[in-house]
Amino acid sequence: MNLNLNNKYALVCGSTAGIGKATAIALAEEGVQVTLIARNEDKLKKTLSELPTHRNHNYIVADFSNPMELKTKVTEYISNNHGFHILVNNTGGPKGGPVFSAEVDEFENAFTQHLKCNHVLAQSVVPFMKQEEYGRIVNVISTSVKQPLDGLGVSNTIRGAVANWSKTLANELGQFGITVNNVLPGATGTDRLAEIIKNKSTKSGKTEEESANAMKSAVPAKRFAKPEELADAITFLASERAGYINGINLPVDGGRTKSL
Repeated sequence: MNLNLNNKYALVCGSTAGIGKATAIALAEEGVQVTLIARNEDKLKKTLSELPTHRNHNYIVADFSNPMELKTKVTEYISNNHGFHILVNNTGGPKGGPVFSAEVDEFENAFTQHLKCNHVLAQSVVPFMKQEEYGRIVNVISTSVKQPLDGLGVSNTIRGAVANWSKTLANELGQFGITVNNVLPGATGTDRLAEIIKNKSTKSGKTEEESANAMKSAVPAKRFAKPEELADAITFLASERAGYINGINLPVDGGRTKSL
């Protein structure tokens, strides 16, 4: 299937590891000119060197704990370079723990890094998308928007806010040829998953291997996802082929989520 992504520009957040990095590579392989964005410049340079070289890929160094600084950097980049047809919002999740014991600043920090940053990035890229009559905003969130996950109280709360922001944005922007969708990863082989397994192991007294196997057993596919499998779903939603898919939550979880 020809995804018709040649000569498109994409901004991929959290693109130095895991799902974000896999997505940057997948988009670049489809002919997209990718701009990476993350806070660690050394890791950005390394990822940049791994992208296909047929386009002039680039990067922006930014910290998602400061939305206004993020917006300034992206706006300056657009003014000096080009706009973006594709925005992939992807940020590392909050630390785990029961929601009742969470400190107030944990909610504030997560809200800032996820919803506020998603919002200022959307505001920065949408004018160009409207001009081009083509836009794809894909938010990488969590299956917890359908079924809250035990031990991830703050994440469950904030992910739900992002999902509803996304649906509202989809309703507002659809008339301009811009789609807004959410990809909901299940347990995926990333550093984030390794941290969750380690915490489960510590609390349960089981080995990390036992904890990982218990998590796999809850998935009909009986395995964890590869970051590349999430990247494939994101890349499809970013393409012309997905032009009439708008405002959805797409679980990529091997069937783990119990609800439709």
